[in-house]
Formats: sequence, C-alpha cells, structure tokens
Amino acid sequence: MFMRVMSRTIPAVLAMACVVAGLGAWARQREKATVVPAPSVDEVVSERTSEIVVLAGGCFWGVQGVYQHLTGVTNAVSGYAGGEKNTAKYDYVGTGRTGHAESVQITFDPRVVSYGKLLQVFFSVAHDPTQLNRQGPDEGPQYRSAIFPNSDEQAKVAAAYIAQLNQAHVFGKTIATKIEPGRTFYRAEAYHQDFLEKNPTYPYIVFNDLPKVANLKQLFPDLYRAKPALVGTPE
Repeated sequence: MFMRVMSRTIPAVLAMACVVAGLGAWARQREKATVVPAPSVDEVVSERTSEIVVLAGGCFWGVQGVYQHLTGVTNAVSGYAGGEKNTAKYDYVGTGRTGHAESVQITFDPRVVSYGKLLQVFFSVAHDPTQLNRQGPDEGPQYRSAIFPNSDEQAKVAAAYIAQLNQAHVFGKTIATKIEPGRTFYRAEAYHQDFLEKNPTYPYIVFNDLPKVANLKQLFPDLYRAKPALVGTPE
C-alpha cells in the first residue's frame, strides 16, 4: 500500500515524517460507515453449503479483515483478479497496468449468511463504493471497487443492488463499483494473508482498517464474530 511503497523509495527518516503527517490527514478524512438498506433482491435459497464470490474494494488487507469477522464466512483469501496469471504478483499489480485489482476471495455458507448480506457489508463498511480507481490513501485501478461474480445469479443480484442504492441516492454520489464476470482469482503472496490480524499495530491498519472492523461490529452485531476465520498456513 502507499506507506510500504513510499518507505522503499525515500530515506527512512523522511519517510517516517511523511507517514506521521499523512496518517493524521487520513485519520481526519477517512470515510465513516454508511448505513445502507438490505438488497431487495437476493439469491434464491438453496441447499448449497458453500459458495464463493470475489470482491475488490481497495487494499485487500482491510477487506479481508472485515470478512474474516463475519459469521458464515469460512475463508477469506487476499489476491488479485481482473488480469492474467503471469502478472498476478504484488510488484506487478502495484504498477496499475496489469488489469488486476487487489481482491478477496470469500467462501461462505449461504445457509448462515446470504450473498446479499455480504454485498450489504461490502457497500456499508468494507469500503467507499463511490471512489473511482482509488480507496482512501491508495490510488490506481488496482484499488478499484469491483465485484467478480461466480455465477449469473450473483451478477444479477449485484447489478440490481447497485441500481437500488443509486436510485435511493444512499451515498449522494453514483456508485463506481463495476461488475466483472469471468475473471480468474489468483492468491496473493503469503505475507499478505491475515495481515490485519497479524499486524494490529501497523499504522496503516490502525488508521484505515481497524475502524472498518469496528463499524462491522456496530452495524451488524448479529453477524460480527470476535474470532476471525484465518487463512493460516498457505496452500
């Protein structure tokens, strides 16, 4: 993310001074959670016990952290979607020229939490869906807001929900989230997995991502769980 790239390109002392100043600005400006209505159209209830969707909403650390604390989610893996396999590496994706977005592959039990509820969390606490090709301090198409559906039904539900929120003027701005079907998800490097849980005092996490988890607990108390579903040992 921005701090990590910056710290590699300028002297450490200057980098730290910039980070401290920048974090103060981010803390003052970072978006608050937005209360959004549940989708009026959701997936048809079935006997499935497991389902997958891939969501992109800026830095994958925070998005992964939010869904790891959501009841019904059995796994949430950070990775890349939207580009080719040979460019699905952090250093390449960071150039903004690969077509990839930092994404999270979410495996969930639809008997416990519906796909529509996952989208409600996505639009309310996981990120700001009105920001185009950026999220908070991070800029570029790799930080875009996108839904990579795993089925035609997921795509239709997502499209209907975006239309619903736009028509209700929930955000006061047009939602920038794109629906990108037919994309392959590629797992990110091991050091990106469970980053929020392993690094709770890391400044970027403190200022940008822990508030998202706190908002999840506040807005969705019946779905929040204190013990996260961790990725653990890489495959």
